[in-house]
Amino acid sequence: MRRTRAGLAYGISAYVIWGFFPIYFGLLSAVNPLEVVPWRVSATLVFCALIVTISRRWGRVLGIVRSPRQLGWFALSGIMLYANWQLFVVGVMTGHVIETALGYFINPLFTILLGVVFRGERLTRLQWAAVSVAAVGVLIAAIAYGTVPWIALGLALTFGLYGLAHKAGGEAVDGITGLAIETLVTAPVGALQLVLISALTGLEAFSHGAAVSFFVLFSGVLTAVPLILFGESARRLPLSYLGFVQFLTPIMSFLYGTLVLHEEMTSGRWIGFIAVWVALVILIVDMLGQLRRPPGGQTNTEPVPLD
Repeated sequence: MRRTRAGLAYGISAYVIWGFFPIYFGLLSAVNPLEVVPWRVSATLVFCALIVTISRRWGRVLGIVRSPRQLGWFALSGIMLYANWQLFVVGVMTGHVIETALGYFINPLFTILLGVVFRGERLTRLQWAAVSVAAVGVLIAAIAYGTVPWIALGLALTFGLYGLAHKAGGEAVDGITGLAIETLVTAPVGALQLVLISALTGLEAFSHGAAVSFFVLFSGVLTAVPLILFGESARRLPLSYLGFVQFLTPIMSFLYGTLVLHEEMTSGRWIGFIAVWVALVILIVDMLGQLRRPPGGQTNTEPVPLD
């Protein structure tokens, strides 16, 4: 139970920080969104290298590099994370904050189903009911958008696969070591992207004043901290639990998009979002009920080992 509570604490902290990302990356609206992510990856890699050096974890990093299986999983999680970052930054910086929120509302559905399909995690009847309600809500929201919400679906899919691959890479791998490997693997992708952007439009991230330059570079620290927390949470919780906690981020993004940015919300979109919210409430109630069960009580969810 201590392990479960610690995992929830790490996960909640990570998702609350992510909830402020639309505000942060909105400050970089003058920069090409395709240029922001490569610099973000580079800054994150530098930050991770510093932490790994200070904490003397290079031996752990090299151990993963020498393991083809682990390196393969972390390479996959790194690519999925890179794609997720790019979709999110493009969505936020082009005025689609509510669609990014929809994506992260959908993500628990993907995360839970991935846990069932690939890790054999079992769902209760309430959880299956919630998944069904969420699926209907997603369909209604998609119809209301009048087009396939590619940003939302892409965010849900890439982050769901990221969580799956990261967990498969090794639950014993700490958050900073896992993130160091992921950014190390994707750094060449970011470098290639910068070369292409430089050739096509020119680089401009550091030509908008000191404040914007600082925000671009600090994005590495802001990126690393919640991902490290997420990594620690993923070590302690089954994927189904991670799916439940994630609702915090899209709620914060949704409120920012509607109340601050005043993005349009049609009646069809409201219906879709409300259906997803109902599903999330069902999931949370079911999760809390399972956490309150005494040790040794029967549960249909994958057991979490005690410390």
